[in-house]
Amino acid sequence: MLFEIKSLSVHYNKVRALRAVSMEVDEGDIVTLIGANGAGKSTTLRTVSGLVRASAGEIWFDGARIDTLPPDEVVRRGIAHVPEGRHVFPELTVFENLNTGAFLRRDKDGIRQDLEAVYERFPRLRERRTQYGKTLSGGEQQMLAIGRALMARPRLLLLDEPSLGLSPVMVQEIAKIVVDINARGVPVVLVEQNAELALKLARYAYVLETGRVALEGEAERIRDDQHVRKVYLGG
Repeated sequence: MLFEIKSLSVHYNKVRALRAVSMEVDEGDIVTLIGANGAGKSTTLRTVSGLVRASAGEIWFDGARIDTLPPDEVVRRGIAHVPEGRHVFPELTVFENLNTGAFLRRDKDGIRQDLEAVYERFPRLRERRTQYGKTLSGGEQQMLAIGRALMARPRLLLLDEPSLGLSPVMVQEIAKIVVDINARGVPVVLVEQNAELALKLARYAYVLETGRVALEGEAERIRDDQHVRKVYLGG
């Protein structure tokens, strides 16, 4: 197993955000977390990234426990996180934004190769490489945020609400990008409020409700669950 969360609990002061959450991701997987606002989806990813500290439980990646590591060391181990809201650097150019993703790397030839690979995957970023992040559309900023994460050469990619605020056309484009990244060998943990999209993309799904895993299973089976259909898929 490449990645595993074991009985993870998180508190914000005295408020419990996660309660004994467990999940697994294997090589080649797309695994999704779905749930309502405040269910704990983003908190799960932020805890994996070291931005939030767990109050109980363990996080394992590639045979090593990582829940006590600082965020930069989590990235160094091979986990890249694209946060909700994209958070590109508005006063940096596209080129500069992308290079921040490689800040821990020292292999200059590899960085140049990966930058070219990002430009090939996202031609619009090549066209806009001298533009500031703040001048890009929402869809272009999402591409930039994903491209920046790929510059870290991740072995696991965490995507938090990549379709949020995008047009239907751009949502479909982002979906194709997620599938392509996974097809090239990068496992993906996908957090999405667009449950229909998430369950189409993923192999396995976890349904979070009030900070706990209420349901899990193959994504196709979860999509057919009556509770999921009623609550998350509009009946």
